[in-house]
Amino acid sequence: MAMNTSIAEQVHYLQRPEGRISYTVEGSGPLVVAVPGMGDLRSSYRELVRPLLDAGYRVAVTDLRAHGQSDTTFTEFGDIATGGDLLALIDELGGPAVVLGNSMGAAAAAWAAAERPDAIAGLALYGPLLRDPAMGRATVAALHGMYRVLFARPWGARAWAAYYRSTLNKGRTAPWLGEHVAALRASLSEPGRLRSFRRLTLQLTHSVVEPRLPEVSAPMLAFVGELDPDYKDPAAEAAWIESLGAEVVRVPEAAHYPHAQRPDVVLPATLDFLRRRREDGWGARA
Repeated sequence: MAMNTSIAEQVHYLQRPEGRISYTVEGSGPLVVAVPGMGDLRSSYRELVRPLLDAGYRVAVTDLRAHGQSDTTFTEFGDIATGGDLLALIDELGGPAVVLGNSMGAAAAAWAAAERPDAIAGLALYGPLLRDPAMGRATVAALHGMYRVLFARPWGARAWAAYYRSTLNKGRTAPWLGEHVAALRASLSEPGRLRSFRRLTLQLTHSVVEPRLPEVSAPMLAFVGELDPDYKDPAAEAAWIESLGAEVVRVPEAAHYPHAQRPDVVLPATLDFLRRRREDGWGARA
């Protein structure tokens, strides 16, 4: 039996052309939608959900395609596909929404904000990957070859869980990290999920997002972990994100998941950002 990693008890499903996206939704008030990163589960937002509910927001947390309890029937993956799912969910629940996005979820949220400014009232981004690292075609081809081998059965789920725990969570770790990593490994061991995850790694490119960033009019708040291994130079990436007009919080002792690793830093700043969006008129009719 699959491990239950939901935050809320009741799981809902959004029908999309190739399958269903799983999500939970709780509370009342202006809509906040949280999107995890690649290879993660919606329960990664557990440190933020209850405080946001207590602050008077309606909080939806979605799984990515073929992740968590979403269907494994999808063949198309990446930032545009995820951004389309996000916009469909906001329309289903009644927006506009402030979107919380981690990693590729942040890129998808930025794409959605450029595509539909009416749907996105703000972006709070954790470990955002808004552009591809500079590398040649030979390097990309070598990485794709590595992904095909690394994320194959029977070792693929174990390999991702180990990388997630040790490398992507450098610095402080959440007290529930062990439980979460076990849930990740169990989820990827379900039929079809590792195959879909491998497809995602081969299809994913943020090159479709970077040229759309000047079109994003929604206010942005970004949290950059000072130990994040997905950036060649975290300080330089933080400065580049600032050049886009975003507020940037540099998070010490955190890597790719500052919202899970350092909620003491992330939560107050996120709540303040939401408060300011509300003062600007977001959710006035919620």
